[in-house]
Amino acid sequence: MTKRDYYKVLDVPRSSNTEEVKRAYRQKALQYHPDRNPGDKEAEEKFKEAAEAYSVLCDPQKRSVYDRYGQEGLRGEGYAGFEGFDSTIFGDFQDILGSFFGFSFSDFFGTSRRSTPRGAQAGRDLALELDITLEDVFHGAEKEIALNRAEACPACRGTRLKPGTRKAACPTCQGQGQVRHQQGFFTISRTCPQCRGAGELISSPCSECRGTGRVKKKKTLTLRVPAGLDDGARLRLVGEGEAGEAGAPRGDLYVVMQVKKHDVFERQNDDLYCQVSISFSQAALGAVLDIPTLNGQEQLKIPSGTQSGEVIRLKGKGLKEVRSQRTGDLYVRVQIRTPDRLTREQKDLLRQLAEMRSEPQEEVVKAQLDRLKDVVH
Repeated sequence: MTKRDYYKVLDVPRSSNTEEVKRAYRQKALQYHPDRNPGDKEAEEKFKEAAEAYSVLCDPQKRSVYDRYGQEGLRGEGYAGFEGFDSTIFGDFQDILGSFFGFSFSDFFGTSRRSTPRGAQAGRDLALELDITLEDVFHGAEKEIALNRAEACPACRGTRLKPGTRKAACPTCQGQGQVRHQQGFFTISRTCPQCRGAGELISSPCSECRGTGRVKKKKTLTLRVPAGLDDGARLRLVGEGEAGEAGAPRGDLYVVMQVKKHDVFERQNDDLYCQVSISFSQAALGAVLDIPTLNGQEQLKIPSGTQSGEVIRLKGKGLKEVRSQRTGDLYVRVQIRTPDRLTREQKDLLRQLAEMRSEPQEEVVKAQLDRLKDVVH
């Protein structure tokens, strides 16, 4: 099913700023939150839809991609859609309600980060930068990434228990994972502070991981870098972050591309720019030169009468656009070299050419300058 426009989901104009988007999301989240609409599948879907729209429109990079290319562009960047409710957007609401009623806003709405099994935290997301060359951007590439990340402990298999032992029910919440508090007319359930919602306690922790359930291990991944990526582009590798607690989902890995400066070419979007030097005779008479590109040698035709600083365009010799596969162009700026070491014969030939073209010689120019000085003084 085609997704609705994110701006229409939150009922904001495309010109809205981040604060306006945030305010609109607060209203939608309060209206459609599942805890306020139990069993209402339509409200649950609208809640998720609003959360997904907010996660895109409040992220400058995602919003820029969405505005230019829509949801197809986001999929090309590796964005997978709704990833969970972000309770942090309620900011001041949480402080006000929490101080008045004595509970946290996330406890009231059930928005604390939980996973299966109960109380276990999902793995942390990881991020790293990857240096790539302009050649990698042109051709695409495969890169190896070395990580040092948390993995499930092999001794306890992530359970945090010493082998052969079991967990005990938490005495504070009687194994329920939550404790109840009476606040006037309200009965508030809060996450148990002792077991953190797990409902169980570990009396004999695993000695290998010291009861954390995870240990650091080195991991090497192979990443396919698509052709045409921009500097600063971010790729998401789902499930390649750190391991979660006790079988909870892994986090994701975000790889940010850093394109190295090239010795020959400068990049502007999908176009490339470079500079070549030619001789005076090549500029005057025309020539065909072999010049380097990111895809081997190409012939560049220099028209006769070319002036220094002119730009010649080689169509389709730039970079591919990562989504549309449209190819940019290569622009070559021509600089004419002035010879600085001439033989007497070469100088004579140039003088003859200058005379034939009625161009002033050095002596004539000097005399003109002298006459100008006399007029000034």
